[in-house]
Amino acid sequence: MLKAFNVTKRFGALTAVDELSFEVQKGQIFGIAGPNGAGKSTVYNLITGFYSYEGKIEFDGRDITGKPPYRIAKAGIARTFQIPQTFPSLSVQKSISVGCRFGAAGGLDPTHVEEMIRFVDLEKERFQNTALLNLLGKKKLMIGAALATKPKILMLDEPMAGCNPMEIKSLMDLIGRINRDLGITIIIIEHFMKVLTELTEILLIIESGRMICCDEPVKVVNDPRVIESYLGDVNAESK
Repeated sequence: MLKAFNVTKRFGALTAVDELSFEVQKGQIFGIAGPNGAGKSTVYNLITGFYSYEGKIEFDGRDITGKPPYRIAKAGIARTFQIPQTFPSLSVQKSISVGCRFGAAGGLDPTHVEEMIRFVDLEKERFQNTALLNLLGKKKLMIGAALATKPKILMLDEPMAGCNPMEIKSLMDLIGRINRDLGITIIIIEHFMKVLTELTEILLIIESGRMICCDEPVKVVNDPRVIESYLGDVNAESK
């Protein structure tokens, strides 16, 4: 469904993504992990058209290399950000409507907006200004606005960051339902390895913009290269 071919991104002398190739199959939950500064978010910015790059990316059989973000969104790729991005002066309902109006190929669909408000469990907060939402509420709002674009792929950038265990469980349940009930392919960047091993079918580990390993999570976490370059740091941080 999504294929990257030898994708490279340089910022001056820094190579942030270095000849990276991978493939995401339709219906998968595909994970991406790696040390801080490995190039994970840059990969997202390349896929969604925020940066130019060398190489090629295909989505749904079409070349999307060099396409602007709005074209990629309308083609069916939506994303969230590490730090919640909201319209603080708008209500939850209006914020999710913005995603539908400007991101969905068919424009504003009020029925779909209402369905997504219910799906992310923000019915009680429907008319509340987004600035008043707690962290979990803002993360659900971002996901709801992304879903309002009617995506084929939903890209989540560290959705669990800053969350407590109960909030993580709530978001994991929501992500599972998005994949299972809505049939949306998911790509997720996350530092919590337990989240990735429980949610994903394929896990890509990158370091310095290069692939270290890409396989089933149980194989990835036992790969000596991954343990040396990444999991040692993760285990140290968790102590």
